Amino acid sequence: MQRRTFMKTASAAAIAAGAIGQTASAAPFKEEFKISVATWSFHKMTFAGEVTQLDHPRLAVEAGGQGVELVNQFFPSPTDSYCKELSKRAADVGIPILLIMCDSEGDMSNPDFKVRRQAVINHRKWADIAAVLGCHSIRCNSGGENVSPEEDMKASAASFYELSQYARQYGLNVIVENHWSRTADPKWLVGLVEMVGEDNFGTLPDFGNFPKEVDKYEAVKMLMPFARAVSAKCYDFGPDGNETTIDYEKMLRIVFDAGYHKYIGVEFEGNRMSEKDGTKACVDLLKRYQK
Repeated sequence: MQRRTFMKTASAAAIAAGAIGQTASAAPFKEEFKISVATWSFHKMTFAGEVTQLDHPRLAVEAGGQGVELVNQFFPSPTDSYCKELSKRAADVGIPILLIMCDSEGDMSNPDFKVRRQAVINHRKWADIAAVLGCHSIRCNSGGENVSPEEDMKASAASFYELSQYARQYGLNVIVENHWSRTADPKWLVGLVEMVGEDNFGTLPDFGNFPKEVDKYEAVKMLMPFARAVSAKCYDFGPDGNETTIDYEKMLRIVFDAGYHKYIGVEFEGNRMSEKDGTKACVDLLKRYQK
């Protein structure tokens, strides 16, 4: 009798626990969108030599992604033959290459015209490569804080106007992420987009790249009208599969309310989980909201 009572109690508890888990993981809404994987999610493995960029399309698919977003730092050499092989690797696993995140190509806001003009020239090759790979955008950085915010915006706008004109021949977007420096200020970044004034220049709102004093939900809401891509940053997850530092239900509602239904790219930057597991957990979280 004691054993039967224990088994009945344990079974009831298991059922209840399962119901709680299902309730915690159930999404209150579902929307049309696709999920891509930003390959910065695999940066530790890549820098350690455990994988190469040619493995990234496969890793993105294994995580559940439907597209892949590249990082220029991972190109060993952007030759024609290499780009063809990279395109083949993506085609073999059935996903498109969506964009290239471009870093370390110069200061687009430098007060010295020659310096920032060289930065524009440095970025052009990535537009060329993005066109070969079938991307829709290149993601760029603005620059440092060498001058006042107003002068910084004016210099950046001149650089991005020129780069946007160059990218237009390919039908490419030039996008800026709230990545660091003044771009982490949503008001400044919106002002930059408006000053450039080109329809192929926009934003890449990232859920996590804001300083603590900035309300990330209001910031993403400000950036979404200009979004050409979206970055769903993940750091860690609770037992229910929810991200522990970002309210995904609230953030995704902001994204969809802005009329955005394209690719949302996951980017895992956590330390507790492996890069493969963390990336998949972020994809799984987004899938809850996917029709």
